[in-house]
Amino acid sequence: MGSLSIWHWLIVLLVIVLIFGTKKLRNIGSDLGGAVKGFKEGMKSESDAAPQLKEGGQTIEGEVKDKKTTHV
Repeated sequence: MGSLSIWHWLIVLLVIVLIFGTKKLRNIGSDLGGAVKGFKEGMKSESDAAPQLKEGGQTIEGEVKDKKTTHV
């Protein structure tokens, strides 16, 4: 009795379709797919935007200044 058979899953699916309707389920699926696609594109563009070091590249030197902090 611990596992659910295929008939249990079909009944659950039928109840979900009756409650939400096929149009709303289709919209949820397309929204979820668009979100996953956007996430993948965001991850790809972030890694492409990272600077690539090339041989014989130029070194940029700078000065770092510490912030003055007060301790209580």
